[in-house]
Amino acid sequence: MNREQKETLRNMLASIMTFDEPMADHTTFGIGGPAGCLVYPDGREELSELLQYANKENIPAFFIGSGSNILVWDEGFDGFVISLRKTFKRLTITENCQIIAESGGMLGTLVKEAIRFHIGGMESLIGVPGTLGGALIMNAGAFGSEISNYFEKAQTMTLEGHLKTYRKNDVDFSYRDSTFPKDEMLIEATFNCHKGVPGKIQEDRRIASQGRKTNQPLRNRSAGSIFKNPSEKLAAGHLIDQAGLKGTQRGGACISKKHANFIINLGEATAEDVFYLIRLAKQKVSEEFDINLELEVKLIGFPQSMMNEICYV
Repeated sequence: MNREQKETLRNMLASIMTFDEPMADHTTFGIGGPAGCLVYPDGREELSELLQYANKENIPAFFIGSGSNILVWDEGFDGFVISLRKTFKRLTITENCQIIAESGGMLGTLVKEAIRFHIGGMESLIGVPGTLGGALIMNAGAFGSEISNYFEKAQTMTLEGHLKTYRKNDVDFSYRDSTFPKDEMLIEATFNCHKGVPGKIQEDRRIASQGRKTNQPLRNRSAGSIFKNPSEKLAAGHLIDQAGLKGTQRGGACISKKHANFIINLGEATAEDVFYLIRLAKQKVSEEFDINLELEVKLIGFPQSMMNEICYV
């Protein structure tokens, strides 16, 4: 991003923005070089202006939420990193148990509010990191529940700055994926829920919270699950464990001894360290079980040669 483009942005937007911002400060992994411009749009009008400008100037844009589920290359990303988490946080719960939420709000906040209003079904998602937008796009789920179970409609914005509406029949959801267009930014979603039994809601919440504390390395920085599970009955972490890779370390990155589908940052990990372990896990599981692990974490700014090497989907 050149000096003229930066000056244009300063004059055009009132949004919070920083240039050449280290992404290590904005990801749960604590890893990543500088973004050309990290921006928090101040409302839908400014988001539209920003996307139109990026499209006109052919500046690449990547959308992030809370910084979970992503790994940014050590040399950074020369483009826009757009986050809605500071400004798009409105949340409304109606008397008929409909939840209307902007995508920048944290999923955990939505779940806690649903529990407070005795709305059942979403309590198993307590503790799932990230914003609502990212959670819906990747169809976040845990302990048998997926956020798509309650989806009614969503509003997105295209790279041309136009609003689009998708209803539940317009979107196909699958395991940790959806057919929302990857080049559109989700800004609001509506969910149709139901009243639950308070005692059961609290018990399901307790089970979900305890399960995460027991099985996941929550005290270490990570991006969450690195790979998607190959199937409902076959866990990626189990395959990596059986391949003998638990505890394998490269530089400051380590395949967690607690859960092998987590790579943790021991303090000074680089994206190159993590990439090495991702590639190693894919190779070993493929060699021993003839299974191709698919990435769940998103890679940002990596050289195309490395993306091709990892067979990123």
